[in-house]
Amino acid sequence: MNGQVTLNINGSDHHVDVPSTLPLLDLLRNHLGLKGSRYGCGLEQCGACMVLLDGEAAYSCSREVSTVVAKNIITVEGLAHAGELHPLQQAFLDEQAGQCGYCLSGILIASKALLDRNPNPTRAEVASALDANLCRCGSHPRILRAVLRAAAAMRDGVA
Repeated sequence: MNGQVTLNINGSDHHVDVPSTLPLLDLLRNHLGLKGSRYGCGLEQCGACMVLLDGEAAYSCSREVSTVVAKNIITVEGLAHAGELHPLQQAFLDEQAGQCGYCLSGILIASKALLDRNPNPTRAEVASALDANLCRCGSHPRILRAVLRAAAAMRDGVA
């Protein structure tokens, strides 16, 4: 049964009439046109679908819309501000930290959650924080460098 819900996504309220059991990922991609979060496995095992829920990285592929009504949802599209890339996005470009890019939105989200709680992570802490994100391109060294580069830029006020 459909029902009207209001969700705060990327700082804006969205009023949608969808089944309460609809996966958040489906709502984002197919109802709101936010294609950054990707469907990978549907089983919370790859991280391609990650979004921020109240500042914490969370899988959107299996999270029902009814469970996120009162939460602040940020997708990869919401990281940029006023036309400026987030320092993470810029660092990933600068480090060429991706090949196919399928996993990158989830990695950016997990990285943002990490840097929000730990602005000066070690390489090992970055690797641990990204453990839930699968990437098959072999870009891991560049991804780690990009997160550390963004952390430094954010600490130094370069961003």
